[in-house]
Amino acid sequence: MKKIVFIISLAIVAISCGEKKEKKATTETAVLEGTIKVDGSSTVFPITEAVAEEFRTAQPNVKVTIGVSGTGGGFKKFSRGETNLSNASRPIKDKEKAACAENNINYLELEVAYDGLAVLINPENDWVDNFTVEELKKIWEPAAQGVIMKWNQIRPEWPNEEIHLFGPGVASGTYDYFTEAIVGKSGSSRGDFTASEDDHVLVQGIAGDKYSLGFFGLAYYAENKDKLTLIGVNNGEEVVKPTLETVSNGTYRPLSRPLFIYVNSTSVKSAEVVEFVNFYIDNAAELAEDVGYIPLPSELYTKQKENFKAFVESNK
Repeated sequence: MKKIVFIISLAIVAISCGEKKEKKATTETAVLEGTIKVDGSSTVFPITEAVAEEFRTAQPNVKVTIGVSGTGGGFKKFSRGETNLSNASRPIKDKEKAACAENNINYLELEVAYDGLAVLINPENDWVDNFTVEELKKIWEPAAQGVIMKWNQIRPEWPNEEIHLFGPGVASGTYDYFTEAIVGKSGSSRGDFTASEDDHVLVQGIAGDKYSLGFFGLAYYAENKDKLTLIGVNNGEEVVKPTLETVSNGTYRPLSRPLFIYVNSTSVKSAEVVEFVNFYIDNAAELAEDVGYIPLPSELYTKQKENFKAFVESNK
């Protein structure tokens, strides 16, 4: 009996070793190498970085570098063929399309998540509980520069104190979107505000100034809830704050939007880029929510996957 047990044990060990060897062989055939260059929106950065971190675990020999030069800055590099993917918090503009065409850069736009723009004040501010779209326009439109300078010019009962404004830089897709949604024209606003492409700089500015007011992507608020106060926006019917539900169902208007990555046609000839983009689409829903964004409906991710597959096939 002992001999039988010993033989069976050896057989189990042999089978286990065989399984491990087979698994290792399969892993080895799937190993990729190379570098993937991404740049663009600071708003999309947290999602792409979360995807890249997970991807590095699956493909440790692929290096993913992610720059943050704003949506506009990212498209400049993308149009020159300097990057494989471009993070964007708005759709590509006509002049950016033209720049790509001049350099024979063909591309595919992929939606990856939804975002709500957060309107924020300092926690010591005890007079603001909401804004109307009209009030935000009055504060941020070009005509407000040097004119609308104090809180009581917005509502008489608010303090006779200066408003200190913070917002993304003019190369930011968040800036473009906010100005289009609030002021009515993309890229049109007063210029006397503290601007930065780095959302962490904006967080610090608002958190350190009682009379501050600013805006940026919702995910950066989620990371800094203890330092900032989120303000609701009156959509004409009710006051709404950005949440997973209000951004998804469209009630947080007009400050909710889709987020994108763009992939160029040359890059999809590289297996590591194709693998990364497929991995991105497969994991975007879960990872977007992890970093404070709102996933697309599952059928839209399926559609993105189909579009990407067709794009890869057409550019082989």
